[in-house]
Amino acid sequence: MPFIPHTSDDVSSMLQSIGVSNVEDLFSEIPSTIERADLSSVPRGITEMEMLRILSERAKKDEIGPCFAGAGSYDHHIPAAVWDLASRGEYLTPYTPYQAEASQGTLQVLYEFQTMMSSLTGMDVANASVYDGGSGLAEAILMAVRCNRRNKSRKVLICGGVNPFYLQAANTLVCGQGIELIQGDLSQGTYSIDLGEADEICAVVVQQPNFFGLLEDIDEICDWARTKNALVIAVVNPMTLAVLKPPGEWGTQGADICCGDGQPLGVPMSSGGPSFGFLCTKLQHVRQLPGRIVGRTADSSGDLGYTLTLQAREQHIRRAKATSNICTNQGLLVTAATIYMALMGLRGLGNVASTCHTNTKYVVDRLCKSGQVETTYSAPYFHECALDLKCDAQVVCDSLLREESILAGYPLGKSFPGLQTSLLVCSTERRTQGEMDQFIGALLNTCESFCRGQ
Repeated sequence: MPFIPHTSDDVSSMLQSIGVSNVEDLFSEIPSTIERADLSSVPRGITEMEMLRILSERAKKDEIGPCFAGAGSYDHHIPAAVWDLASRGEYLTPYTPYQAEASQGTLQVLYEFQTMMSSLTGMDVANASVYDGGSGLAEAILMAVRCNRRNKSRKVLICGGVNPFYLQAANTLVCGQGIELIQGDLSQGTYSIDLGEADEICAVVVQQPNFFGLLEDIDEICDWARTKNALVIAVVNPMTLAVLKPPGEWGTQGADICCGDGQPLGVPMSSGGPSFGFLCTKLQHVRQLPGRIVGRTADSSGDLGYTLTLQAREQHIRRAKATSNICTNQGLLVTAATIYMALMGLRGLGNVASTCHTNTKYVVDRLCKSGQVETTYSAPYFHECALDLKCDAQVVCDSLLREESILAGYPLGKSFPGLQTSLLVCSTERRTQGEMDQFIGALLNTCESFCRGQ
């Protein structure tokens, strides 16, 4: 937005009204013992033209060819209408409806978002977003502990391959509250439940599809959790829910809480962010749901209206009573996601998810038929798959990016030390037949070259 600086006369007039002689007097209450920051090392300013040139050169470094990376952020097609609408001033500049009743348009968008997410996940209610998938998982764990007061355990079992970045964020936020995250067996990429396990747990976290792209036996996990008096937290990719069973239908009773990252719904990868997180739950747990919830009602004249309800943030109620002191909403990205879902519809989302599965299966089958590459795990996968390259996956990725401008995938050794030769690949609906064939050929040639040199 344009900035119009005050003139010297404007400043003098304001100071005179306030009753001080200069701007420095406004900071007189700051003790003189507090040293001012030494800015001598800060370089002198540059011109706007020079700044634009430098940033343009840096932006060019992000320009690559086909992207086969996933691991929580996906290269989906975004219809032009999504950001043409989301970038309008009335959506782009507001942060959040602090004066809710005066923000009917924003409230309606959030209400529609909540309705769509509840329908997609098969849950009763959704909030108006949190920061991202990682903070969403943290809030879900804290919420599960509050909801499951009959269970005195503060241990949360992590089943299978839950996104390691989510777990890092979640552990940072919950460890200070005496909550222990226990990682299940990852030897097969999924978690095999020991029905004789005796340890008491408060909640079970399961991701579907999991970080490796594998499909967990979520019905068995959910029903097993009930025998432990534990709540079930589902971590999901919202795009896949147009095809896969929604968390509300897992097992005999469904999951209790559902969370995830909304990046696949109309949000660009943008070199890693920003994105938004979502939280959904059963109606019986709604009063422990952090963040904002928008409700629809009618005024005294019978006209339709929207309002914030169950405002459990510390800005709205006493901090000791708040369900979260840090949660916020990503209003602009949620707006984009709402427009995206409205444009695509359930059938469109299903077509995207199915095409991603088909493309990934094509790439994996062709690579494995060569005999040079094999799948790291044997379990069924959806639209991501871990491949064992028989050589250092990070080195292969760096070479393909440097020589072919192909973002080949995510080297799993970054997060799992025992998987240095494994590469997580994903082929979305954006990848053409030519791009997939180019990737297959380049990957096989690069692997052969490095394996021969080892």
